[in-house]
Amino acid sequence: MALPLCSTKTLLFFFIISAIPIAYIISIELAIAMAKPATHVYQYHSPSFLCETAKWDDVGRRFLVSFLDGGVGQVLVPDEYSPGTVLEEVKLVKEADVVGNATMGIAVDRPRNRLLVAFTDVLGNKYSALAAYDLSTWKRLFLTQLSGKSEEKSTADDIAVDAEGNAYVTDVVSSKIWKVGVEGQLLSIIRSPLFTAKEWYKNVFGLNGIVYHPDGFLIVIHMCSGNLFKIDTRKEEEEVKLIELRGGSSLSLGDGLALLSPTKLVVAGNPYPSARLVESSDGWETASVVAKFNGPTHRVATAATVKDGRVYLSHLLGLGFPNTKKKHLLVEAVF
Repeated sequence: MALPLCSTKTLLFFFIISAIPIAYIISIELAIAMAKPATHVYQYHSPSFLCETAKWDDVGRRFLVSFLDGGVGQVLVPDEYSPGTVLEEVKLVKEADVVGNATMGIAVDRPRNRLLVAFTDVLGNKYSALAAYDLSTWKRLFLTQLSGKSEEKSTADDIAVDAEGNAYVTDVVSSKIWKVGVEGQLLSIIRSPLFTAKEWYKNVFGLNGIVYHPDGFLIVIHMCSGNLFKIDTRKEEEEVKLIELRGGSSLSLGDGLALLSPTKLVVAGNPYPSARLVESSDGWETASVVAKFNGPTHRVATAATVKDGRVYLSHLLGLGFPNTKKKHLLVEAVF
């Protein structure tokens, strides 16, 4: 028999159902707090619940982080840092003309002393933009709108920067890549039939993480299908190839990418494992998953970054019991 929507029994039922996952998360968090972490972990407090990306800025000796409620912050790692210290996030960017949009992928462009930031309307998919900020003064250098209400639904997600300073921004909804020049001009849009999976349900989320390889090409992942693509940007018209993944492994639900070396790529993503190490010996014509790392799954790994040769995963959820501040984790992934 159906329960009345607002009856006492119905409310009690929903309370019990919601309490089960909350209790589970609390138990995991308490276990993590009491146990010695298997790998190194940076912890930091932030007023934001949802962290999209964290990237290491070696010159500034800090993690730069973006949040789904908007804005960019920094987490300074002092020279006298001792393991277990909870660091503090400080907001650097929070601008009125992009309020209401999430801050998605970020990319540190040190040769030009700037940070590239993707903004997007996550819920409506009606606005995407790329901004650049001076890493010293945090003055905005440009804000380029990539899509609007009258165009196809789009969500700017991740960013890669090539040797000339051109930025490549993935669209996770419509599976294309915007190419933006060093001064902020929209140069072109990269599309390919390969970016569309055969099964409709594998196109719910499309192109996601992206990196620039020093040999002059991009590597990008299609989130739902797990396909990896190699895009040669040195030609007049970009050439797109599917990277053959050998060994039967899957990169499905792969999210952020980080290039550990010219032959090794880290793919962050959940639910299990938290990250995979992918290796290629033929210039990324083919590749294989050679190792996996399992971190705090309930936190949801979304991005990877490399600090002093070590890989750290940033996680979507900031939690904290019983503190009102949200505690975020940057977990070292050891393969």
